[in-house]
Amino acid sequence: MTSRTNPTSKPSKRQNSRLARAFYASKVGTITEMGARMIFIQSQRQLTYEKRKVEDRMQKNHTERKVLCFSGKDVRKFLQDLITNDISKVEKGLLYAALLGPQGKFLFDFFLFSKDDYIFLDCHTGSVEALCQRLLMYRLRKDVRITSTDLIVSCGINDNPEGAMVDPRHPDMGWRYYGERLDVDFVDWTALRIRLGIPALEKELLADTYILEMRFEQLNGVDFRKGCYIGQEITARMKHKTELRKGIAKAKLSKEVPLHTRITSEGKDIGFVCSQSAGEALVYVRYQKIGEAMIAGDAEVMEVNPDFVT
Repeated sequence: MTSRTNPTSKPSKRQNSRLARAFYASKVGTITEMGARMIFIQSQRQLTYEKRKVEDRMQKNHTERKVLCFSGKDVRKFLQDLITNDISKVEKGLLYAALLGPQGKFLFDFFLFSKDDYIFLDCHTGSVEALCQRLLMYRLRKDVRITSTDLIVSCGINDNPEGAMVDPRHPDMGWRYYGERLDVDFVDWTALRIRLGIPALEKELLADTYILEMRFEQLNGVDFRKGCYIGQEITARMKHKTELRKGIAKAKLSKEVPLHTRITSEGKDIGFVCSQSAGEALVYVRYQKIGEAMIAGDAEVMEVNPDFVT
């Protein structure tokens, strides 16, 4: 057993913490060495717990994104001929856009911004490889280089940090910051997206969807005056010659159901359930079929409304 003696000096400033005081007390015999070790273990556990809480909170606001860098003298024209929005808008801030297939159907969505002579593209991590392959297929002999960056995407809705850019999809979507990881307050992004009618990849934005049905016009994700791009003819025709019959809407569910559960009304398939949060959901439906008796699996679908907060 460790002997006990009276302390002969006070702890230094470096020992001015619970852990330092514990080891000082062990050294001079105020507590046993075992007691000091127990305090050390408890302190390490607390530090680990606090670190995980911070990391969990940060992870919820640091979406799974990857930032690519575009360089070369032909970059702007290259992107202008491909994406749904006008690339010149990057001079004013963050730009939201999509890349479509030849039939006008959705392939990828992303944000773009410029710095110096470079264009940066922020996309979902799971889309990076396929997106790069598609872009390289169109590059041909153009002077365009695409490289990966280590920039981390941080998102928040309050207290814009210096250098952050406003999310162009909706004022209530806050800001996006590109650089080092920031510790920001937790935001329930799914609930916010549902309230504002903002689609997400693999939830609402699927390979067979059209961007106008996903509210890209309201989200500033398409420019009808920019000229030609891949899928432009179909998109323009939907805008000027037809009335949208299908699209996303806000709804309430009596219980949570699996993603993309089919919605039926009077025995007929009218759509499916997308994002869900606390009894509310985004659903993809045929607008003319919205009625009172709508079912998704064993859940009741209620208060379906294609109008969102503007």
